[in-house]
Amino acid sequence: MRAVSQQAQGRGMRLRQTVVGNWAVKVATAAAVVTCVALTSGGRALAQNGADAKPAAVVELREPDARYKADVLLVVAHPDDEGAATAYLARAIDEGKRVAVVYGTRGGNGGNEVGTEQASALATIREIEARRANATLGITNVWFLDGKDTAGQDVLVSLANWQHGAALEQLVRIVRLTRPEVVLTFLPGTFIGEDHGDHQAAGVLATEAFDLAGDPTVFPNQVAEPLKRLEAYLEGLRPWQPKKIYYFPDADREDIFKNVGPSYSVKEISKSSKKPYWRASLDAFRLHETQAKGFVDRLNKMDDAAIEKMMAADGWSNDQWFVLGKSLVGGATTDPIFAGIETGKAIPFRRAAFSVEAPKGDVAVTLAGPWSFYDEFRAAHQLTHLPHPEPPEIALQENTTLIIPLWVRNSTGDAREVTLSADLPKGWTVTGGAGKVKVGANQVAGTRVEVALGALNNTAKGRDEAKAVTVRAESGGKSVGEIVMKVELRKKALPE
Repeated sequence: MRAVSQQAQGRGMRLRQTVVGNWAVKVATAAAVVTCVALTSGGRALAQNGADAKPAAVVELREPDARYKADVLLVVAHPDDEGAATAYLARAIDEGKRVAVVYGTRGGNGGNEVGTEQASALATIREIEARRANATLGITNVWFLDGKDTAGQDVLVSLANWQHGAALEQLVRIVRLTRPEVVLTFLPGTFIGEDHGDHQAAGVLATEAFDLAGDPTVFPNQVAEPLKRLEAYLEGLRPWQPKKIYYFPDADREDIFKNVGPSYSVKEISKSSKKPYWRASLDAFRLHETQAKGFVDRLNKMDDAAIEKMMAADGWSNDQWFVLGKSLVGGATTDPIFAGIETGKAIPFRRAAFSVEAPKGDVAVTLAGPWSFYDEFRAAHQLTHLPHPEPPEIALQENTTLIIPLWVRNSTGDAREVTLSADLPKGWTVTGGAGKVKVGANQVAGTRVEVALGALNNTAKGRDEAKAVTVRAESGGKSVGEIVMKVELRKKALPE
């Protein structure tokens, strides 16, 4: 082993000597050329009647690295989330588009159906699974942010656990590096469904990066020109404004997501694989064995006809729907994703004005938490047209607790008392937050109402129909707020 090591060191030393030697020769040659040019130029300057001087050589400036240019940038949360868009990615690649993928986390909080590895060890495995799954489509430009896999439905908790600012800086850097024409990501919003907070966080970050990557004043060190050959801090990227952003929902309902963007059949045959696009999605998903080994083992025992029948029943062959978030190149809502896009042509950055309006009235009680965040988020990013449920909704596990966060605003010069009460379905009870609260003069304070949820009625189906919960607020004998939420009980659901 020592001899092998010495041989390897010797080869490394010779390689370094060769590289350094070649570099020295190039520097010496360049210096000699500069010296010759200087001497020659001086001689011509002295020769009053000599021939006209030749024009100086043109220095060709470097351009961004074309190897990482993407037409489509997919932003998701966990390894295997790319499956929400894989069928379309396969189609885009058939059409000559370049695709890159960003994961917010490495999925260390997921299950493991293969081995004993958990937490960071599992995250390491899932990163490899994701890279292999993407490679089945020919996608090799894959990045991972440093977010932590967060089990829950609250996007604000996920963003905090991802270190929101640092994650946004990373994603803006990747957008500027890949210069995508189109961004695809999860629809940011709270819906009845899996509604994973990390999925929502991916959509929030992707939207923010879409709106910020073209602004040269955002993370300016990224777009500053390096001042020396080995620059440690200034990155030499360029601002880049993507042209469109599309979303796919993480919700059970479909009624509000149709005809708000383009749709694609996944039954069409891929030019490269000679299989339907849904099959390209399935074949990529099979690489995520830690999450679905039992499912993969079942597939391995089935012929193509049986697989097609089973997957059709599970919805894998349904049309793929997207929700148009923004198009900065015009066009109709349901136009194909790349309609109106001139690939590689930069478009100017622009930012619309935005302000937050306070609730009306001297005293007001409104819904807080992720629901109020999304109201302000949609307004700030010009996305008020996006589908979102009215009234707000959530699915929770039976016999757990619903927490309804509230803002209590008092714009008067005196402290005010507010009385909170709740109307609940039968069998559900208020365990905290009801009664009188006092808010100071010209203050906004937070509080919450806690509700103990009952048991599931439809145990066979594993879920009940959504039921209404109403919180009422009164002050000085007048109503100052009424918050209605729809809550669906399930046998299993992510925590709020």
